[in-house]
Amino acid sequence: MDVEKYIASGVLELYVAGKLTEEENMEVFQYSKEYPEILEEILAIESSILKLSQAVTPKYATRKGFDDIMVRIGERKDPTVIQLPKEKSNWTQYMGWAAAVLLGVGLVWFYMQNSQLNTDLQVVEKEKELLEEQIFEARSSLASTEALLNDLRDKNISVVPLGGQEVSPNSYAKAYWNKTQDKVFIDAQGLPEPPDGMVYQVWSLKLDPLTPTSIGLLDDFTADDNKIFVLNNPNESEAFGITLEPAGGSASPNLEQLYTLGAVSSS
Repeated sequence: MDVEKYIASGVLELYVAGKLTEEENMEVFQYSKEYPEILEEILAIESSILKLSQAVTPKYATRKGFDDIMVRIGERKDPTVIQLPKEKSNWTQYMGWAAAVLLGVGLVWFYMQNSQLNTDLQVVEKEKELLEEQIFEARSSLASTEALLNDLRDKNISVVPLGGQEVSPNSYAKAYWNKTQDKVFIDAQGLPEPPDGMVYQVWSLKLDPLTPTSIGLLDDFTADDNKIFVLNNPNESEAFGITLEPAGGSASPNLEQLYTLGAVSSS
């Protein structure tokens, strides 16, 4: 936008005088917020008008005395009939301009305050919604945690530590096997994040002969903060192992990518 050309167009003088339409007033107001030069010009015009209105005085305060003298010297015989034409004073006009300026300034201030109030209310409402969402998520997370703890404390749970293997000696995991519910809780916090395009796969193992059966994938591993996964296991497992497989899993485990392994206690 050519600000100087816009200022020179005379639209700001009309805005101050209250001669624009509501739509045009809003346009000028928006520009005054975007361009400091326009706002300064509006304030300068308002200041000039106010100073001018203060400087103007009635030009014909002595007109009545002049008429009396003219009657006395015979130039006029009936001052009640013959009147000098009254020249229209600019005082009323300037007072109107001043009133329009004050009204315009007041409306602008009110609009800005109202806009700020609406913005503040929207911010408060958003913060309230965010807080309610966080409280809901916290309650849901707490409920899920309590339910998980209750599951892990079940008297029928067998805890199977899974130690790191040759491909990743520092890896570790735990399997919490509930035989009565045919469920296995895998705590995979000790596993590194899988590379792109790869996924951890959990196997139920029979040892003699070695017979692996897939019981599921640890999907969304990176996104899961707790790294605890629930899998179905209806098998008579003697051990559990976790391998790294291509996305989607494999029909049989890649033992070269065996990350953790642990045998079920016989007790």
